[in-house]
Amino acid sequence: MIQLLFIVILSEMVMILAFLFKTPFRKLVILGLDQIKRGRGPVVVKTVAATVFVVVMTNVYSIVKIRASRIDKAAVLSPTDQVLMIKHLLDATLMGCSLFLALMIDRLHHYIRELRIRRKSMEALKKQNRGSEDGKSSILDQMKVSENEMATLRTRLKQLESEIETKTKDVHTAESNVLALRKQSEGFLLEYDRLLEENQKLKNQLKSLDWRVSRLGSKKDS
Repeated sequence: MIQLLFIVILSEMVMILAFLFKTPFRKLVILGLDQIKRGRGPVVVKTVAATVFVVVMTNVYSIVKIRASRIDKAAVLSPTDQVLMIKHLLDATLMGCSLFLALMIDRLHHYIRELRIRRKSMEALKKQNRGSEDGKSSILDQMKVSENEMATLRTRLKQLESEIETKTKDVHTAESNVLALRKQSEGFLLEYDRLLEENQKLKNQLKSLDWRVSRLGSKKDS
């Protein structure tokens, strides 16, 4: 029994040392404890711990009983009682140490898990912050690009407005030229009509003169 308790205590001490240093054995211990704490594992562990605690209390009661029996008789403990008392004391001490170390292992495992969870949450928050910062930088870049595009479009709009103004002026000038040409062409048409009338009059006059000349010539012949 004592050898078994020593083995248990040494194993628990090795597990505690494994928790203190970051080694591959530490990962194995944590995985093993994770498996133990699943399913019916906690119930079995609590049952074993309660049984060990009851045995410790039994040993303490036996020690108190031996001491009380010898105090009543006002005599020194016999060698047999001393051996029994030392055995019970050693068993109680070893079992109490094993329970204490088991409690330490449970707390260390709990705190390591909490630390891992917090570390993962911190890494996730850092990634989110990085993503938000990258998003902000990309948004700022997009805003700069859009501002540059807006500036380019504004300059282009100003150029188009100036071109439209020049084209409008050209159109007005062309319209005025067309009106002037139309008036000039109307004047030409009127002049043409007038010339046609004069031409027709001259032709008529020439015909009448020819007719007169022809009559005068015929009179002279007669």
